[in-house]
Amino acid sequence: MAETTADMLAKRIPFPMKRSLLRRLIPILFGLVLTGPAFADPVRPHIVHIVADDLGWKDVGFNGCTDIQTPNIDALAKGGARLSQFYAQPMCTPTRAALMTGRYPFRYGLQTAVIPSVSAYGLDTSETLLPQCLKQAGYHTALIGKWHLGHADKKWWPRQRGFDYHYGAMIGELDYFTHDEHGVLDWYRDNEPVREEGYTTTLLGKDAARLIGKHDPKTPLYLYLAFNAPHTPYQAPEEYLKRYASIEDPTRRTYAAMVACLDDEIGRVVAALDQRGMRDNTLILFHSDNGGTKNPMFAGVMADVSKIRIPCDNGPYRDGKGSLFEGGTRVCAFANWPGLIQPAVVDGLIHVTDLFTTLTSLAGAPTKDCKPLDGLNVWQTLATGAPSPRKEIVYNVEPFRGALRQGDWKLIWRAMLPSSVDLYHITEDPSETKNLAAEHPAKVVEMQARLNTLAAQSAKPLFLIDQFKVIQKNMAGEPVLPIEEGSGDPERH
Repeated sequence: MAETTADMLAKRIPFPMKRSLLRRLIPILFGLVLTGPAFADPVRPHIVHIVADDLGWKDVGFNGCTDIQTPNIDALAKGGARLSQFYAQPMCTPTRAALMTGRYPFRYGLQTAVIPSVSAYGLDTSETLLPQCLKQAGYHTALIGKWHLGHADKKWWPRQRGFDYHYGAMIGELDYFTHDEHGVLDWYRDNEPVREEGYTTTLLGKDAARLIGKHDPKTPLYLYLAFNAPHTPYQAPEEYLKRYASIEDPTRRTYAAMVACLDDEIGRVVAALDQRGMRDNTLILFHSDNGGTKNPMFAGVMADVSKIRIPCDNGPYRDGKGSLFEGGTRVCAFANWPGLIQPAVVDGLIHVTDLFTTLTSLAGAPTKDCKPLDGLNVWQTLATGAPSPRKEIVYNVEPFRGALRQGDWKLIWRAMLPSSVDLYHITEDPSETKNLAAEHPAKVVEMQARLNTLAAQSAKPLFLIDQFKVIQKNMAGEPVLPIEEGSGDPERH
């Protein structure tokens, strides 16, 4: 077994103390140094930020999956912090916006649905993004994979938003072999369309390994590796389908093959870090962009869900993608950094916005140009399992619904008539089976007041504004914009 940073440092301590104790203390002390106010020259780790797409909470081994093998993901999770209460937004575009800005998406109009392929809006260019901050700290920044934060104008594209390099899709759903949606290509390298053969998951993993292989380890790297797997359409190479021939349901079999390929490519990336001598100074983050799909409405436009059983498994959590219940927002996640993150299950509350604040802090990256951040620095929670500074999760704020967690309590408020309110004691009832709203009216009023305050701060959802324009054009008999090169929409409904 490779010697960890804590092992190496423990051997160098000149005074008598049990090395086992030192191995526990060093990550804590290191964390204090990294985040201490007097630390002027931070240790800048390489960061490999891996995001899966529509992955079910229980569709990885470390969360109890038995019919899909994910050995590479499981090894990283076992050697790091398994995050049992990591929250994303209910859908793709909002989560990606939140992690890029460190701000809840209701603040700039991306809180509802995703950006459709026929729409001409994107993530507000007045928002300062994570790669822009990291570049100021000397990082080389790369996005390999899915963007889905604006495609109709290049001002919204990754290369224009702080990434030195981009390879992959601009929107969300595409054929895994032809890289198009309904005949329209959505595959780019540095703003130029690319026509090539290959399965998208494999191509993304290989490109990430290639980038790492030629990277100068002296320059800190931020690699945002955003796989589109296992999002619809459910497609996998024959060699992976054969691995899971024993799974009777054909869609679950294909889904399992897709997750297995995802796991293999993550293994390829870790091997590349090892070969380049970067692994010991690399923080690897992994999470899904939302819960696995359960509602056919959110299954995409390239899969005929009337003929299949949706294959995702969110374990004990209710519902899935698009929902404000835990199954749509509590996602599988871990953080791994050899010697600096203790192997443990971490129960502290963490929201995807927190990654922005934590990573910029670790990197010593300035955030003075950012608008007020919602993300908190959760490094101590990741590294040592210390209590999370986060006490509140805003699941979402939309004109027709909102949801909030404060400590043990969770409120879901549907404002459209007939309105409804759900209140759950989420620590005792994580599956959200018992609505306690009638028993705790004061708590309901208190949390509704908080949601109203947040609603007053929110921007109008750009998706709804855009869809009203589409309706108006249809009523006037005007043609809707055609799907443009590079477009594709996973949740058009």
